[in-house]
Formats: sequence, structure tokens, C-alpha cells
Amino acid sequence: MEKLTIKTPSDVLSFIGHTLGFWPTESLVCITLNNNGIGATLRIDLPRQPGQDLPYARTVAHYLTSDTTATSILFAVYTNETAQHGQAKPYAGTIAALTGVLAEHGITIRDGLFVGPETFSPYDDEPGTSLALPVSSTQTSAINAEFIYRGSFIEPTNHIALPTTSQETAKATAVEHHMDTIRTQPADASLQQGRRLWADMLNSKNLPSDDDCHTLVANLQFPEIRDRLLADIPGLDEPMQQVLFAQTEEAPMWSRIEWAQQLLLHAYTRTSAEHSAPVLTAIGYINWWEGKGTKAHQFLQLALDTDPAYRLARLSDQMIGSGIVAGWNMNKNTAYKTLLFE
Repeated sequence: MEKLTIKTPSDVLSFIGHTLGFWPTESLVCITLNNNGIGATLRIDLPRQPGQDLPYARTVAHYLTSDTTATSILFAVYTNETAQHGQAKPYAGTIAALTGVLAEHGITIRDGLFVGPETFSPYDDEPGTSLALPVSSTQTSAINAEFIYRGSFIEPTNHIALPTTSQETAKATAVEHHMDTIRTQPADASLQQGRRLWADMLNSKNLPSDDDCHTLVANLQFPEIRDRLLADIPGLDEPMQQVLFAQTEEAPMWSRIEWAQQLLLHAYTRTSAEHSAPVLTAIGYINWWEGKGTKAHQFLQLALDTDPAYRLARLSDQMIGSGIVAGWNMNKNTAYKTLLFE
């Protein structure tokens, strides 16, 4: 695939939007650079409490230094707060703290943008100068055109819209029927049957039947089967624990992981709220593998909404909240696409 070349500030914002998949709000976005190559993209909520500039900067630096090849960064502050003439830009203290913390790691800030609802400008310019450009100019940037040509698009927000489901009673009954069958089988036999079904789905180019979806959802209700099916997704012949925590030296099969997410979303529409927590948790876990912490958190919260006691969802959400990054994203050779962190 032909490499993309970022030449203008509008290109930078278009790249950010397409990389994240949505237009950020009240966010700091950083892109790591190595010479002229692009590395990781990080989106993180702006600090909400005063006096948190240094701890916040250290958190951001922790994520950015996961890209061990980074020598500099670009950043963009997206906010509805306005810049007043003669005063420091909003979050100037945050950027100053980040500059100092990154310098301790040998990383410089190459440039920054201040992005409002209607216009954007260099972060270090004077408010009200002619350097401000309309946000709408990103729609005509060369990078935006190239991404659209490749089938990419930018959502207005990062809010997850789950597909609708109906006839929950009938679907719940179908899943329970398969769960009863699994319970009557020896543990090894039920595990192997579940893995064969899941492998057939992952290797197929077609969406599965409703009955296969019900069987998959039934298998996911059993933790020992669920964990094994999750570990089967990346297509790696490695110990299950290393795969689940993304700690293999070999890169996973990202196209297979993307297909697994589509299959799980399809299966979600074939089940009921009663049995959906494992499905939503698996999708959240996939998003963590891909470095999409915000979406992972949202899916895990949706899982907990359906079952507040669902242990894997709660533990996974705590892991993500503590700042743990999937091991694959610590290496540009194994990371998902452009090493995207949210």
C-alpha cells in the first residue's frame, strides 16, 4: 500500500480523525514520530481537575514511551474552551508539564495544534491572528481524500451504537438449550467442540447461522471455554496466558481479530441481555488488544450494565483503568495498524 504523506495542519487533523475513527472532544491527542515516520497515536481525556498537570503529564508520557522508537511528538488539544488574547492558551500548564516530562525521556515536542469547535491554529500562536483555519478545511485535505478512497470515515463521536436485537425470550431459550447440552458432556469434549465451531467461524468468509451463534454464545457462558476461545482468536500457537495478555513476540493475525469482532457483534444480535455479558466483554478485550482503550472501556461497561457481577468484565476494566497497555502495542512490528492508543 502506498505510504501517506502529511504536509499540512489539516492533514494532521484528518489523520487523527481517521486513525481514531471519530472526531475527538475535550481531548489531548499525541502522535509519536521517529525521524519522519509516524508511530503511535494516543487520545486521552483532558484533565478535569486543577493541579493535576504533572501527574497527568506522567501518565501521557507512560503511554507515549511505549513506542520505544519515538524521538518527538505532534500534539493537538481539542476543546470548547476559548483562547483569550494576551493570555496563555487553555491547558498551557499541562503542555508545559508534558514538555518537561518527555524531555526526561529524550523526546521533544515538534509542533502542536489548538482545535476549537469551528477553527484551529498553532498552539503557540497569538489568539485571533490570521493563522486560524476553519475545521471544515480538513474535509478537503489530501489525507482525508486518500483515507476516504481507502474506505475510511470519521464518526462524529466515539459513542458505541450497538446493533438492535429482538425476540429475546426465544433467543435466550435457544442459548439455554445449548448450555444444557454442554453441561452433559465431558469437559474436554465440550471444549474441543467449542473450539472447532469457533475455528470454522473464524476461517469462514460468511456470517454463521443463528443456531451456530446460539451455540457460540452458550460456549462463552463457561469461563474455561470462553478464555480458550478468546486465546484462539489471534491465530498464534503460543501459551494461552501469553496470548490473552498480548505478550507474544510474533504478531497476531489482525485481520482475523477484526473478523472475530464482526462475528461477536453478529452473535450479539442473536442473543438476549441475559447472555450478552461474555460477548460484550470479548469485544472489549479485542479493543484492548488493538490499543483502543476508550472503546474497550465502553464495551466492558455495557457488559457490566447487563451483569454487574460479571467478573472478567470488571477485572478487565480495572486493568485498562490502571493504564496497562496490551503487550503487542509496545512493539511497532506487532502493534495494530498505526499503534493506536486511546
